[in-house]
Parts: sequence; C-alpha cells; structure tokens
Amino acid sequence: MTLLEAKHYVHFQSSKSSHPMKIGSYQLHTIETGRFRLDGGTFFATIPKTLWHQHIPSDDENRVELALRCLLIKGKRKNILIDCGIGYKMDDKVKTFMAIDHTRYNLERSLQAVGLEKRDITHVILTHFHYDHAGGATDYDHQGNLVPAFPNALYYIQRKNLMWALNPSDSDRQSYLMENIEPLRSKHCLRIVSGRVELFPDIELMPFNGHTVGLQAVKISDRNTTLIYCADVIPTTAHLPPHWVMAYDLHPLTSIEEKKNLLAKACKHQWILFLEHDPNIEACRIRLNDGKYELREEICL
Repeated sequence: MTLLEAKHYVHFQSSKSSHPMKIGSYQLHTIETGRFRLDGGTFFATIPKTLWHQHIPSDDENRVELALRCLLIKGKRKNILIDCGIGYKMDDKVKTFMAIDHTRYNLERSLQAVGLEKRDITHVILTHFHYDHAGGATDYDHQGNLVPAFPNALYYIQRKNLMWALNPSDSDRQSYLMENIEPLRSKHCLRIVSGRVELFPDIELMPFNGHTVGLQAVKISDRNTTLIYCADVIPTTAHLPPHWVMAYDLHPLTSIEEKKNLLAKACKHQWILFLEHDPNIEACRIRLNDGKYELREEICL
C-alpha cells in the first residue's frame, strides 16, 4: 500500500458504518488492542526490503508497525473473542524494543465501544500461544498474582499447540511464555480441541502447521458470507503472495502450501480474510490477476 492509498484508507475507515457485520446470528466487531513493531527483515524473511518496504515502511531501526487486531463474535448468549493481543505484562525493556503501544488502541476501550467489559467475555479462542496473540489472556490481580484476564471465559487451544508450547524448539522458545499458559491451566478454564472441529454453530476451527505447530484459524460462515480469521497464516495483505512468509515460520514450505490452499478457496468463494497484523487493513476479499493473488476489496467490520 502506498502512502496515498493509506491516506485514502484512513478516509474510508472514518466513514465506517455503525452497523456491525452479521454472519448468521452473530454480530462481528473488530477489536483493536494495540500496536507493536518487529524487525522488517524477519517479518518478511527472504523478500528483499526494496519490495516489502513498499507495503509496510520501516522505521530507522528497520522495524515495521503491526496491528494487534482481534475479533469479537456476539450472539446466541455468547461473547467470543478470537485472540487477545499482547497484554500488559512485558517488562519496560521489551516494551521499548518492540515499541508496544496501547495509547491509541487497547483492549478495554475497544470492548467498551461495543458495550462490554472483560468479565462479559464468555469464550476466548486462542489461535496459538505466541505472546502477541495470547499475552492478553492473563494479567496480574490486585495481589500481584497471575490470573485469567477474562474471569468468566473458557479458553480454547489446539492440543498440538499446547503440547508444543510446553516444549518448544530453540527457535521459537522466546515466543511461548508460561505466564500466558499456566494461569489458564491452574484455574481449569483451558479447553483442548484436536483437529478441525465446529466449536459452535457456524464457527469452525481450522488447524495449520506451517507458522507453528497446531495454529488454528477460525472460519465463521453462513449461506451468504464466510470470514476467515487468518492469524499468522496470512498476517497482512503484503503476505498474499504464497512465497511471502515470515522467518518466524517453523516450516516455511508448509506455510506456502497451506497458504496456496487457503488463498485458492478464498478467491473462488470470495471469502473475507480477517488480518490480525496488517497496520492499515482490517479485512479484505482477494482476486487472482495474471496468476497472482491481490487485494480486490478492503472491508471494515
């Protein structure tokens, strides 16, 4: 996205409808929880900077700004949150290094904007236990103890991802923090699922294994509309080309094949792709142009 396109998008976003998107009996709301920065070279792996810099410019430290965007699904007496941001537990050194910023967006204000508080969340679907997706799952109480951040919620994770998170590889050990996992286990609010499963009516969990073991994307669908919460399978619109993967991906060749399959279906059926980390675009539909997947339509929920 060029700077001109970004300005156009800001204008488009400001005219966003006050009516939430509906799929089946559910209302969908974007929940912005903050921003952070990662090294651009790592975020785009083997892609030259001259190419990725056109999509997401870097700062003087070669870091790209990324969203921490979650999705709220309201309906059928449920308030379901998909992922919950990076949270507030990082120390000052890490906050500075990653430029973690909750001044413009934070979880509490975003929930308040749709009339909810943390205690109103009934279910949390964690795509995986990486800190930028699950850091907000736990927090410190008034006594300084780590507790589930959503006191009345059940949390859902793939069995494979939990097992991996408890014994990660050396390459991703720093992404899996026990402070985001153990309070959920000790309070017995963590629910384990295995494989592809319909968790609730019209809400399906879809496992992927390229970025990390046992990541679960989320599919919300009715007869007319399907939305895929992509998580790190497709983190931004810049990652629409299948070979644009991250150095964080444990199995990049698997990531490429998984993306090809997802992109083909999304293009054929005009699914909406919800983008967790894109700094400018919440969601989109795509098209195939001259053999390449590209943005067809920006969508604001």
